Amino acid sequence: MAVKKITDGVYEVGVEHWDRRLFDELIPLPEGTSYNSYLIFGKNRTALIDTVDPEKTHVLLRNLKKLEVKNIDYIIANHAEQDHSGSIPKILEAYSNARVVTNIKAKNLLMDLLHIEEEKFLIVKEGDKLDLGGKTLTFHMTPWVHWPETMSTYLIEDEILFTCDFFGAHIASSRTFSDDSDMVYESAKRYYAEIMMPFRASIKKNLEKVRKINPKMIAPSHGLVYKNPEFIISAYEDWISDSVKNVVVVAYVSMHGSTETMVNHLYNYLVESGVEVKMFNMIEADIGEYAIALVDAATLVEASPMVLGGLHPAVAFTVALTGALRPKVKLIGIMGSYGWGGMMVDQVKSLIRGLKAELLEPLLIKGLPKEEDLLKIEGFAERIVEKHKELGLL
Repeated sequence: MAVKKITDGVYEVGVEHWDRRLFDELIPLPEGTSYNSYLIFGKNRTALIDTVDPEKTHVLLRNLKKLEVKNIDYIIANHAEQDHSGSIPKILEAYSNARVVTNIKAKNLLMDLLHIEEEKFLIVKEGDKLDLGGKTLTFHMTPWVHWPETMSTYLIEDEILFTCDFFGAHIASSRTFSDDSDMVYESAKRYYAEIMMPFRASIKKNLEKVRKINPKMIAPSHGLVYKNPEFIISAYEDWISDSVKNVVVVAYVSMHGSTETMVNHLYNYLVESGVEVKMFNMIEADIGEYAIALVDAATLVEASPMVLGGLHPAVAFTVALTGALRPKVKLIGIMGSYGWGGMMVDQVKSLIRGLKAELLEPLLIKGLPKEEDLLKIEGFAERIVEKHKELGLL
């Protein structure tokens, strides 16, 4: 993998993982990903900011060799998760004089996850400085984006903020810098939806800190470097805001056609009423696309047949994921088909109890919908339309 120059004395020496298709055994990666590692040459000291996934350590070492790096004084660990920290032990073997610079929470995690010896650490706090000689680093705690120990590192002279997962995007690209295109926006939004969305309140506080730093460049450890920080900062400010769009997300599974008939009738009524609807059959849907749709949707409808008295397992997974992602939807509907009864509604309520959204009166229909059932679906849809009008979306 190529070494990429960011500016004088600053290089990206990480890895594009083109063919990785699943992250955390959960998140689809249609565009692969990257593990960005940044090397900074000062007049007196050299620092490496974050490393790479341990599967790609050999590539990082090869890139350091390309730059003829004889010594690394500091390994900055902005985040303890292994896709960024996992190569630290091997880097310490190759550069035995290096010290791991991080905060106390990250140090404890790194000792647990990677068994790094305590004496290898140099602990920093908010605002601390590290002088490399003509290149000065300051450290800024940005907790809960998305782990509690995360921090960002700022290179004062070049005004570059290294944010690790914050502002990241799962995309492998030969380019170094973002072109602020729709493709970059969508990749970053997908990353936010899948990873950052549960932490909206913490992100808001950390965005304020980034605004005060006012960097000229933002360099995350996944994706591309932003020469125009406003592009990604303003996108985040929109995503974390309380504003929603005139969109209904429908996640469903249908075993014998009954639930499908219900959601199709719902779809038709909503679209004819001027509401945008995004449909996801959760047997085949990309959960990343589903998460993106939730970022600014006003309403979510979960629809399922009864299976052994409860939700279809694919819908149960979807609802559990939704509860974990904590989207800012304002209204949630539950609908489905049953044969003899069950506890589907209670199951959904339990899985989404942390969401601050109004819950529509659930609509459960026995068997294949009849004409009178279709009228009930229209009433269900009309309540959604009324809510969107109340929100000023229609």
